[in-house]
Amino acid sequence: MIAFHKARRNKRKKHSTLAFEQDLEYRLLELQAQLESQIWLPGPFKSFVIHDPKERLISAAPFDDRVVHHLLITSIEPFFEKTFIHDSYANRIGKGTHRAIDRYQQYARQFPYVLKCDIRKFFPSLDHDMLKQEIRWRLWKPDLLWLCDTIIDGSNIQEEHYTYFPDDDLFTPFERRKGLPIGNLTSQFWANVYLNRFDHFIKEQLRVKGYIRYVDDFVLFSHSKEELLEWKARMEAHLSGLRLLLHPNKTQIYQTADGVPFLGFQVFPYFRYVRKEKVRRYRRFLQSKIRDYLAGNIPPDRLEMALNAWLGHIRFGQSIRLEKQVFQMLLRARINIVVHPNGSWKILERKPGSVTDLFQ
Repeated sequence: MIAFHKARRNKRKKHSTLAFEQDLEYRLLELQAQLESQIWLPGPFKSFVIHDPKERLISAAPFDDRVVHHLLITSIEPFFEKTFIHDSYANRIGKGTHRAIDRYQQYARQFPYVLKCDIRKFFPSLDHDMLKQEIRWRLWKPDLLWLCDTIIDGSNIQEEHYTYFPDDDLFTPFERRKGLPIGNLTSQFWANVYLNRFDHFIKEQLRVKGYIRYVDDFVLFSHSKEELLEWKARMEAHLSGLRLLLHPNKTQIYQTADGVPFLGFQVFPYFRYVRKEKVRRYRRFLQSKIRDYLAGNIPPDRLEMALNAWLGHIRFGQSIRLEKQVFQMLLRARINIVVHPNGSWKILERKPGSVTDLFQ
């Protein structure tokens, strides 16, 4: 039941969620029986492409599968969580992008240089056999291993690309299964598992004092450019053993005082702001939501959710001007807004001309 409630979060009004909930007890008992007898199989994915800004294939699992994913992660997370380094911030309780950026600024005030790294085609490159090996490094329960293997083997085909690594023969890149669907909760968790020993290599063998990783974006801080270049060469060799490559155009050395693009913000040692391309994408997204709301296609709470999620994000930076611009969009659309004491925005029944200007 706990796994169902986690899977339902923020998806209560979707047709697949409602259909599952209508026959909740039967569907949960059916899933339990399939898992206990080890006959459960993943369902078909619903795939679509987004531009964020680069093109990505997103694969959404059926709701039944998402319940199973939550059940699995709840079961296996304790085996791995205690092995993760402190400065790994993705998909972990008490972490997240904002804490990663706070930590970045702590290091940026201590070090003049930072090496910003990105792994080329990360999720499409994750090797299935190597991932299973990493899972078995900490997990030994046969029923949980069976479920992990079943979900990994049920991954749909991701963006096809072929790269040769040392000791490969002509057919190796075509014979090894690779790629995890970005939209799966399990894929996000397994990204940390796959790179866990890489994190320990950075901290324990390279002895990097300032290091932060969020999925496949990571940064290393130093007092010397030469030291960063030496670390880069050793990281490339280590990642090659994981059948991964650093992105040649997105792996660069910066001066921390100049500001660095990191997790959607331009981050300086003492301040940060949302990057312009993120703002442009949000404005287009919000305009489409406003049109849907005015046409009666979505209820007020859907628009509220989109607004408040973004407000929580931009308020993390220097955002008052951007917040005013968003408010002006709502004003022009004659959408009635009031502000709760906690700062969240509430949409009222539409009465043109009665918008509350919270910036006066």
